[in-house]
Amino acid sequence: MNNIIKEITPLTQNDCFTIFSRVKKEFDFPLHFHEEYELNLILNAEGARRMVGDNIEEIGDMELVLVGPNLSHVWTTHHCKSEEITEVTIQWHRDLFDDKMLRRNQLTFIRRMFERSVRGILFPRETIEKLYPRILAINQLQGFDSVLELMSILHELSTSKSMRILSDATFNNDQIVNYNSRRIDKAYEFMNANFDKPITLKDLAKLVNMTEVSFSRFIKKRTGNTFIDSLNEIRLGHATRMLIETTHSVAEISYNCGFNNISNFNRLFKKKKHCTPKEFRENFSGTRVFI
Repeated sequence: MNNIIKEITPLTQNDCFTIFSRVKKEFDFPLHFHEEYELNLILNAEGARRMVGDNIEEIGDMELVLVGPNLSHVWTTHHCKSEEITEVTIQWHRDLFDDKMLRRNQLTFIRRMFERSVRGILFPRETIEKLYPRILAINQLQGFDSVLELMSILHELSTSKSMRILSDATFNNDQIVNYNSRRIDKAYEFMNANFDKPITLKDLAKLVNMTEVSFSRFIKKRTGNTFIDSLNEIRLGHATRMLIETTHSVAEISYNCGFNNISNFNRLFKKKKHCTPKEFRENFSGTRVFI
């Protein structure tokens, strides 16, 4: 657990979700967690090993797992001999469906499923066989239609009769952050909207009507991150997306994401992603669609 990393996903506040599809020979991403929900469909990977929370199991030829926010997880090649592992990952913000919406009667099943997902959920084969063609095809839809299809798939999953909770306990509780603060929300909204511009602690303190010292302590207490760490995570998320979506040079992306020092950008990126921006782009394979 000492090697667990926090993944900075390329989702922005303007996206509903992202779907990432690839065919590969092995699993090579390290044990990690992130604040987004994640639905993972894995086909043709019999003998691979899954770790979700404190649950470790060898998997069969198909599986579908929902991982809640900040729950550690990883798949490893283990005994898998397949040359064509298919993996489809859908990630969406934890506030895509806000609490008031989830309290509506029609979304009760989805709300309960989300609550259980903080320990990880494995869906039965019958459910996978029914839904995997729709999951594979979702990136062929666009805009509103794709959002409706995701909601429909989540509803189908939430009514599954034999879903299994994977982890006995959410032992990542120290990583789970519930901001529950209008000031923090306002600060993050401002940083997301202005990540490409200079932002100071003074700017945010003034925005939320606090002194710099008070806000510095406040954001650290509520999020677990300092102001500069929070800002850098947002900027690195946008940089990751630009590396995937554009052909801009690393220097251009660094500048466009608010990093005026490319050496500092490369250092921070490698610390968070365990590879350089150039290596990340070169190693990236598969297709990713943002909705």
